[in-house]
Amino acid sequence: MRRSASSLLIAACLISLFSTAAAWAQAPAAEFRVGAAKREITPKEPVPMWGYGDRHDSLSDGMLDPLYAAALVIQAGDKKIAIVGLDLGRSPAERSLQNIRKRIKDNAGIEYSFIAGSHTHHGPVLELTDEEGKGRGRFDAALRYYKQMEDGIVEAIVEANARLTPAAMATGSTQLEGFNRNRHTKLAPKPSDRTLAVMRFDDVAGKPVAILVNFSAHPTMIPSSTLKFSSDYVGALKQTVEKELGGTAIFMQGSSGDQSVNPGSNNGYVAFGQALGHEVVKLASGMSPQEVAKPSLQVREDRFKFTSRTDFSNPLIRLAYSQAFFPELIPNFLDEYAGGIRPRLTVALLNSDTAVVGVSGEFFANHSIRLRERARVRQLFLFGYSNGYHQYFPTIEAVAEGGYGADYTVSPVAVGAGEQIMDTALIWIYQLLGRIK
Repeated sequence: MRRSASSLLIAACLISLFSTAAAWAQAPAAEFRVGAAKREITPKEPVPMWGYGDRHDSLSDGMLDPLYAAALVIQAGDKKIAIVGLDLGRSPAERSLQNIRKRIKDNAGIEYSFIAGSHTHHGPVLELTDEEGKGRGRFDAALRYYKQMEDGIVEAIVEANARLTPAAMATGSTQLEGFNRNRHTKLAPKPSDRTLAVMRFDDVAGKPVAILVNFSAHPTMIPSSTLKFSSDYVGALKQTVEKELGGTAIFMQGSSGDQSVNPGSNNGYVAFGQALGHEVVKLASGMSPQEVAKPSLQVREDRFKFTSRTDFSNPLIRLAYSQAFFPELIPNFLDEYAGGIRPRLTVALLNSDTAVVGVSGEFFANHSIRLRERARVRQLFLFGYSNGYHQYFPTIEAVAEGGYGADYTVSPVAVGAGEQIMDTALIWIYQLLGRIK
């Protein structure tokens, strides 16, 4: 009997369907794994210190406590991302950042990263370069340190990648009263981002592998006259978390452009860090990490270009900066801004419900507060000082009020740049969620 063409077509379709279903049944489930590691990155020689202009080119004379690079690597399906918290004033300069990113891609297959400074003002200057008048000759020890720093960061990431293990995950946040305050505005109500946000990752036995902490407050509790390296309160926070929970603590600074520490009864940076660490332990202890049923990772990154409010071609302005800091620093600063202010935005969507936003500057609190309100995801983390450093990003109303952090002397970027970057981050989040085509 001759079969009709339609019967043959139906049979072919059924065979194809069953074959596809069998392939799906045999395909391994997408993996969700994490690993963590850290390396000390304290300079071994005296070098200029970052953060306070009144030090000028004075060299460091030892350390109060060591500086670390703490790395978390997350694998979701076939994609991996590194999140690195540094006990430094800023993230590495562009050349170092690109060196690090190339090495971790080549050595560990990690294409995406958030590499951010805690913003301690007791770390080394990172902007000098191996050129005449820009560091070579006078500050060769600083140039040697950059290789040490890059190696330490890469080693931490590569080791974290080697330690990847199946993991469960939980995120959570709380509003902390009394730990930070708005140091900029004189107008009430004064905005402060009081969000303490935490990611907790446990292994299959329920033991913490990593605790990521996100909070906004300037680590400036040690006077500028102290020429010793220190992670400020952040180091004491991480030590407290690791001692009480285990695993590796990673601190990621938030939108602290206008946020300072409010020490209260916590006398000194160690006591404050321990008190904040206990709040992290309290929050993380109440979390119940769950297996990730459908792990996924989507990442977008781009650089913007804004005009400068500061006329860097004016020799008087250049002279003023040289006197405020030191001569070798300023040519490197001007090189960075020769083509305009070019901040970087990095947005990751993890497991379709956790958004991570990295910005390369000191964003004001209302930027993160408003983004979190508008994003409509289960948890949003904002990492400042991430993947570059382009100084302060005040809100429009902060620029209108004026004052340190909002004036063009330390915020050369065009007015409204922060809002434009936050709007772009919001659009990207909704695009990655599939809600905006």
